[in-house]
Amino acid sequence: MAILRPRATKATSHEAVIRALYLEHGNALLAYATRLTGDRPLAEDVVQETLIRAWKHPEVVSDPKGSLRGWLITVTRNLVADRYRAKAARPTEVGESEGTAPVERDHADNVVESVVLMEALAQLKPDHRDALMEVYYHGRTAAEAAVRLGIPEGTVKSRAHHALKALRKVYVGKPGSDIELRKVAV
Repeated sequence: MAILRPRATKATSHEAVIRALYLEHGNALLAYATRLTGDRPLAEDVVQETLIRAWKHPEVVSDPKGSLRGWLITVTRNLVADRYRAKAARPTEVGESEGTAPVERDHADNVVESVVLMEALAQLKPDHRDALMEVYYHGRTAAEAAVRLGIPEGTVKSRAHHALKALRKVYVGKPGSDIELRKVAV
C-alpha cells in the first residue's frame, strides 16, 4: 500500500493544480474561446481540452518560461483553429430535401426487372406481344401501331388490353415484379 499512496498523492496534486488553473483562468479562457467560436458549448469543450493539455504537460504549469495565461490562451487559439481546419477539410453534409435530387436506384434492380419482364413477355401469344411492344415499348399510338402491324386500330387496342391482362397474371408474384406494368421498361 505504500507504493499506491505516492501515486494517489501525485494524482491528487495534479487534480488540485488543474482545479486551481480552472479557478484562476477558466473564465478568461471561456470568454476567449466563446468569442473565437461563437458557440458556448463548443467553447466549453475547447476550455476542457486546454486544461487536459495543461494536465498532460505539468512542466509548463509548474515552471512556465513565460506567462501561464499566455500559454493557455495560445493552446485555446490553436485548438479552435484545429477544429475549424478539420471542419473545412470535410465536405459539408447535405440532407435530402425537396430541392435535392433523389438518389438513383441501383442498376441491378433495373436488370432484374428487365429479365423478369422479358420472361413474362415471352409467355404471351406473339400477336399480343407484338401489339404490346408497339404501343408501350416503342411508344406508338394505336393508329401508328395498326399501320406498322397491318391490322385495324381496334384490334391493336384489344390485343394490347388482353396482353396486359395476361401479362399481369404471369408477371405478378414473381421476384422482381414490383414495377408498374404500364411503365413496361424493357
